[in-house]
Order: sequence, then C-alpha cells, then structure tokens
Amino acid sequence: MEEPDFAIVLRYDPAGDEAPRVTAKGRGAIAAQIVAVARDHGVAVRHDRSLAQLLASVEIDSPIPLAAFAAVAEILALLYRVDQQLARRHGHAAQP
Repeated sequence: MEEPDFAIVLRYDPAGDEAPRVTAKGRGAIAAQIVAVARDHGVAVRHDRSLAQLLASVEIDSPIPLAAFAAVAEILALLYRVDQQLARRHGHAAQP
C-alpha cells in the first residue's frame, strides 16, 4: 500500500465533545506509523486527501473547523452504522 503524505487522527466523544478534535497528525514516516498503529488496533482508516489537507492546519487538541463538519459527520455516521451492525451480529449493544 502507498505511504500516506500525511495522516490526521480525530477523536469524538458525543457525551463530552461539542465537535470532533484533532488529537494527532504527522507527515511522511510519521503518517505511515499513525496509519499502521490505527490498523493494528482495529481503528477505521479513511483516505480523503482533501479532508486531510483541510485538517492539517488544525492545532493538536483543537476542534475541527466548520468547513470540515459535513465530511467528518458523514464519516462518523458511517462508523456508527458499522458499529451497530457489528453489535447486532455479536448480540450486544454498541458503545456510543
């Protein structure tokens, strides 16, 4: 697989966060390491160069900009649906 130019890590806790936050980011080898660690831990990885470029300027532990809300909301909705499907398959409730 091609090494990413850069990677952005987002965190969102609907119980406590008003908006998703950038929690880590990196370029080149650091980006590749971020992606590898995410995959090793079963974290979903989305390749979206335009969104990553937009989020690259966001400071660590800062909320995403308004311009990124629609794209990030789409990703979170997809992840929520996948979590719900997996939970149903395994017979338990998904974590929020």
